Amino acid sequence: MLSRRNFLRFTAAGAGAMLVAPRMAFASVQSDRRFVFIIQRGAADGLHIVVPYAEPAYATLRGPIAVDASTATRLDGTFALHPALQQTAQLYAQRQALFVHAVATPYRDRSHFDGQNVLETGGGAPYSVRDGWLNRLVALVGPSRAEAIAFAPTVPAALRGKIDVASYAPSSLPSPPDDLLLRVGALYEQDAQLGPLWRSAMAAREMAGGARGRRDAAGLGKVAASFLARADGPRIAMIETGGWDTHSGQSARLAAQLKALDAMLGALHDGLGPAWDKTTIVVATEFGRTAAVNGTEGTDHGTGAAAMVLGGPVRGGRVLADWPGLRAADLYEGRDLRPTTSLDAMIAGAASETFGLDPHRTMASLFPQTAQAKPLTGLVTV
Repeated sequence: MLSRRNFLRFTAAGAGAMLVAPRMAFASVQSDRRFVFIIQRGAADGLHIVVPYAEPAYATLRGPIAVDASTATRLDGTFALHPALQQTAQLYAQRQALFVHAVATPYRDRSHFDGQNVLETGGGAPYSVRDGWLNRLVALVGPSRAEAIAFAPTVPAALRGKIDVASYAPSSLPSPPDDLLLRVGALYEQDAQLGPLWRSAMAAREMAGGARGRRDAAGLGKVAASFLARADGPRIAMIETGGWDTHSGQSARLAAQLKALDAMLGALHDGLGPAWDKTTIVVATEFGRTAAVNGTEGTDHGTGAAAMVLGGPVRGGRVLADWPGLRAADLYEGRDLRPTTSLDAMIAGAASETFGLDPHRTMASLFPQTAQAKPLTGLVTV
């Protein structure tokens, strides 16, 4: 038998959303800029995504999984973009996408759980910081100007903290009839605790629109865009993607992963409409992968990775890299792409320029344990 609270949770999910939200009220938003963080859980292989085709050691290290540069999109004289990222390549050509290579957080071990914790909390070591850097960004911008939402079943660590945020994920359950929704709304209208939760669920349902039942990458991108494009919608968002841990059969698996990511980015671009010109998207992973292929045509946990910054105000058409090289002597611990750029500094620079904040103050607020690093600026038009 369903309790009142469990019935509310069930019917809200059937309405097209799994919602964890103390509130879903965005009417006070004043900022026109949007900031979206897309996490690649599982350690995405930056050498497979942004390919250093001109690096002499690349083809030898990668052997059967080396990306053929003739099939990829040449970004410059050194790097090419994986051929699955067709829409992303178009954004690069329009100078609305850039890539930062050989990046990493301060974390130097190879545990997914610890690496993701460092990435999401902005700490210098695993579990050294309790809240997430994205939640601290909401506080820095001002919660009345930058309401936040996670497009995930639960609020990820990056968005947890003192500021209340919403969480929304599409549901595959059939949509209930309008009559049922009206009856439930009337039932909880006067309930001080459940009434606001129900109204939040209905607000999320309305924002999601017709895309609310789709769970594929493009569908999730369309749902996120439907929220972010609204004049009264959230201004800070996080989207989770998984499946980037490619210990075997990497070529086919990463091609599918990148095609899905590309579709999500394309859906965000199309769905945001005019708001795209005010949106910055950062795509990053917890760490990279080994420089050499393993015995099952995959790669193992590594260090240096590649990150993306996309959006209308992005100063794109560039690959930023203090390239360390891939010779044996150049590799980190003799096996990984050596990180030469701070991912924390890149995120702080992109976030500060998006919202017109002081970059050093932003760095100190979002990444207090690595605040000595200089923010990487010049990424976004202020």
